[in-house]
Amino acid sequence: MARTQSERAKLHCYDHPRPAVTVDIVLFHRSRNRVEVLLIKRKSEPFKRRWAFPGGFVDKDESLEDAASRELLEETGLSGIHLEQVGAFGDPGRDPRGHTVSVTFAAVLDRRRNAKPGDDAADAAWHSALHPPRLAFDHKKILSIALKRVLGVSASRKRSV
Repeated sequence: MARTQSERAKLHCYDHPRPAVTVDIVLFHRSRNRVEVLLIKRKSEPFKRRWAFPGGFVDKDESLEDAASRELLEETGLSGIHLEQVGAFGDPGRDPRGHTVSVTFAAVLDRRRNAKPGDDAADAAWHSALHPPRLAFDHKKILSIALKRVLGVSASRKRSV
């Protein structure tokens, strides 16, 4: 029996609210004793003028990988970077706009690439990954986990790297 579009939509409609999905991109550059991370300065609220990872909301029918590549390009002008998924972060309250789950991707670049702010980024710059500026959302927590998973740098070893 063929169902109408309205009937099909009702089959996938739920009474409970669901969180939004975002992606964040953590780009590292390592040079001798220095580890840097690429950050953007947010142009808009929430956390206007605070540093954060490039990232944003996943569009309807968009893969996580495509969303990460798109957001990186839109906010920094960078493309062609192989990104690996390093974790998901979904603590309620991590985003004041509502319950949001972020899937985080990371990469380590052989050379530092120049980033240009775009879209909703007021600035884009490399910062010390071990002593970053004050970060938006839960990005301090994400940075700590990405350092350990991607570079093997734990909180106890941060001083020696």
